[in-house]
Amino acid sequence: MTGVFSLLPEGWPGLLAAPGDSPSCPAAGGHAPPAAPGRLLELIAAAGLRGRGGAGFPAAVKLRAVRDAPGRPVVVANGEEGEPGSVKDRWLLRHRPHVVLDGLRLAAAVTGAARGYVHLSDAAAERAVRRALAEHPADLDVEVVRTEHTYVAGEETAVVRRIDGGPALPTAKPPRPFESGVGGAPTLVANVETLARIALIHARPDEAADIAGTHLVTLSGAAGAALVEAPAGTHLKVLADLCGHGRAQAVLLGGLFGGLHGAGWRDLPLDHDGLSAAGGALGCGALHFLHPEDCPVAVATEAVTYLAAQSARQCGVCVSGTGALARTLAAVARGEAGDDAAAQLRRWSRQLPGRGACGLLDAAARIVATLLARFPDRVDAHRVDAHRVDAHPAAACRACAVPVPHDGRRFTVRVP
Repeated sequence: MTGVFSLLPEGWPGLLAAPGDSPSCPAAGGHAPPAAPGRLLELIAAAGLRGRGGAGFPAAVKLRAVRDAPGRPVVVANGEEGEPGSVKDRWLLRHRPHVVLDGLRLAAAVTGAARGYVHLSDAAAERAVRRALAEHPADLDVEVVRTEHTYVAGEETAVVRRIDGGPALPTAKPPRPFESGVGGAPTLVANVETLARIALIHARPDEAADIAGTHLVTLSGAAGAALVEAPAGTHLKVLADLCGHGRAQAVLLGGLFGGLHGAGWRDLPLDHDGLSAAGGALGCGALHFLHPEDCPVAVATEAVTYLAAQSARQCGVCVSGTGALARTLAAVARGEAGDDAAAQLRRWSRQLPGRGACGLLDAAARIVATLLARFPDRVDAHRVDAHRVDAHPAAACRACAVPVPHDGRRFTVRVP
């Protein structure tokens, strides 16, 4: 099953409604004059809106930091989706560009910015955004910046670097963009869904909490893919059943960032705090379901191999760390790893997080850590028993017998 689905109760404001039904689009009367910036910021804070780019950082805190920094701020709508399993940002830019641009101008009003950028790599999204700007120019100087699509191109310092004319590669922190971003100015780099929800909050302030508590999620797996809008707290079982993934035995959370979860995944809630309490992460809202015929070792190996190939190759620890994780996992999958492989992987998964300039290394380490913690029997089943005379790589499981691709094709979802 593929498509776009809404699980919102009747009457709730959502982003998957027809364009003419959206209170922030010109078809519904144009962009409303900005409310008092301070009042809008209070609404965003009270609603508890969190960023939708992956980290889930409180949106009001980020807006306030940019507003209060010295210098004239810049605002950026970040539509570069690095996660191969996520389509929500490209879908919004293609089909709801006016709502995103409305959120960008409102963020500019809150922070005091006079310039804005839309950062993206998708050609169809670029055409839609440029058309929207021509149809209904924002009261803000907005420039569209196209970048190459990579896993790290949407990281906030990579966004700033690209807009400033450099490559879309992360830089060391500090400073962070809110301190010194585009052209050295304090810069808000906000995910396009975050901005779209700011636009909805501005249009329907009485429903701010419902708007902030709603998520766009991309579901994928052997049964197909879909983009779904659902209230926070929706059990993952509901999402899985909607798209034919009810048979799944596990789920890879948050794109490639939230790790693997096995037993009990059906009762996990769709929200940052609930998934964090269970040792996972919502990330960008991409969920990849593993069916009984999928081997968690094979899935983890492909994910980490993809991350290793996508490394910006700027941090030595990332290059060596992701490479070591990928090679060792591949050996486990082939049935060629020795007795110490699991111990090595466990040690690396504990030592590597936090040591790179971006979250790529952390994502790889978390996948390995959750594989070892939640599927130890499956890992052990791939181990070579050196004392067996019949031990041979051919004994590896059928799902792991195919070569591991480097392009993340298992997780890649097409925009519906």
